[in-house]
Amino acid sequence: WLGYTLKRKLANRGNPLTPISLDAFRGYAIVMMVLSGTIASNVLPAWMYHAQVGPRTGYNFDPTLYGITWVDLVFPFFLFALGAAIPFSIGGKLDKGERIGKVIGDCVLRGLRLTFFAIFIQHMYPWATSSPQDTDSWLLSIGAFILMFPMFMRIPMQLPAWVKILIEVLGYAVGVVLLFSVDYNDGRSFDLACSDIIILVLANMAFWGSIVYLFTRHNPWLRIGILPFLLALFLGSSTEHSWQQAVVNFSPVPWLYHFNFLKYLFVVIPGTIAGEYLKEWIGNRTQQDREQSRNSRLTLPILLISVGIVIVNLYGLYTRQILLNLFLTVLLLSVLGYLLRNMEGDGRCWRKLWVAGAYLLMLGLFFEAYEGGIRKDYATYSYYFVSSGLAFLSLLAFSIIGDVYTAEKGLKPLVMAGKNPMIAYVGVNLVVNPLLNLTGLMEYVNLLNENAWLGFLRGVLLTSVVVAMTMFFSKLKWFWRT
Repeated sequence: WLGYTLKRKLANRGNPLTPISLDAFRGYAIVMMVLSGTIASNVLPAWMYHAQVGPRTGYNFDPTLYGITWVDLVFPFFLFALGAAIPFSIGGKLDKGERIGKVIGDCVLRGLRLTFFAIFIQHMYPWATSSPQDTDSWLLSIGAFILMFPMFMRIPMQLPAWVKILIEVLGYAVGVVLLFSVDYNDGRSFDLACSDIIILVLANMAFWGSIVYLFTRHNPWLRIGILPFLLALFLGSSTEHSWQQAVVNFSPVPWLYHFNFLKYLFVVIPGTIAGEYLKEWIGNRTQQDREQSRNSRLTLPILLISVGIVIVNLYGLYTRQILLNLFLTVLLLSVLGYLLRNMEGDGRCWRKLWVAGAYLLMLGLFFEAYEGGIRKDYATYSYYFVSSGLAFLSLLAFSIIGDVYTAEKGLKPLVMAGKNPMIAYVGVNLVVNPLLNLTGLMEYVNLLNENAWLGFLRGVLLTSVVVAMTMFFSKLKWFWRT
């Protein structure tokens, strides 16, 4: 393993830069993920929670409720961004002539590192080591956060490759010792099956999405053609004693892999298509294209309608005004397509994003009645297709904001968070909350739990601290990478 990793470091082949729009879109997803987890509980309106929890259900999970909220789009948007980055990362390596075997090895290593990340952070959260949480648990969480820098950071200093490898290996070694030596809450011991489910799904999607892209790089239709077979497997698995059920239920390493995770390929694979559109666009784009788009009277309406379609579907599906939502969606998609019909330059990429987004969104709305209605948990096929379609349209909007209007200052927090999402993800639970408790400031933060406005302000404040911390490390070029 050391030899393989050393060769990978020595190769030192960078990947092509991703466009501002993709970094901002990924940053938006991670920042909204942090926000949704930090807003006050039990005081906000129902649409500020996942649709299947909140005031409508007494804050208990109820899968019989249908609809989606903005919170339900955060995770699939992040998965979509993961897929969109694959043509830049995996594709970039192949463009530079790297061997397929080496790229596959990188994919395996990345999946394992993300899995370790999922297991490590779940064991280091303060509530995992103490109930009620105490000083030791808060200090341990902060220490675990610091320890992950030698594990995951690409050291920016000029050091011999073997020294960087040694630092990384020592970081992992200390982390493993910590996992087996810590006293966990309720007398539990270290458990491989105890992991952060969101990161575990990301680990699986990073691996399988990359492998699918790797072998279908020159045939995107084949890549898309995988999805109907995947759909057939899942639908067939509902039949008792079928071979499809045996395949879906087969999980040789349950702490690492479940076939059910592959459902999210319905989001990741479309994301790779979007990434190819962006890569082609950025590679061929000229300054004249930028100026033409910036000066066009159609650009702003295209931006507003793209965002409007997302808002309409969130409102219509959550309030269960299905027919009205379908009518407005068809109308807005048609207007958007009309505006894009003859655009050149940047418009060619936007038109591709519109075609893919419109198709998936309409497919999801046609699936809406199947399985009772759209919902995140337990996820329906309508949910996968609708969220993918809305992700295409959201990426179109971000491409206008970031790559046409170049609102770099306004987007900078999102862009820098998008470049360092692992730090942003754990920042609240491993750093900010422990520090607030250690300094006694948490009792003042908890005063914001009184009503909806203060409860939302609580989330904004905590999220802002995490974003500022992430920006700080990004400016230092202390990026966590797998």
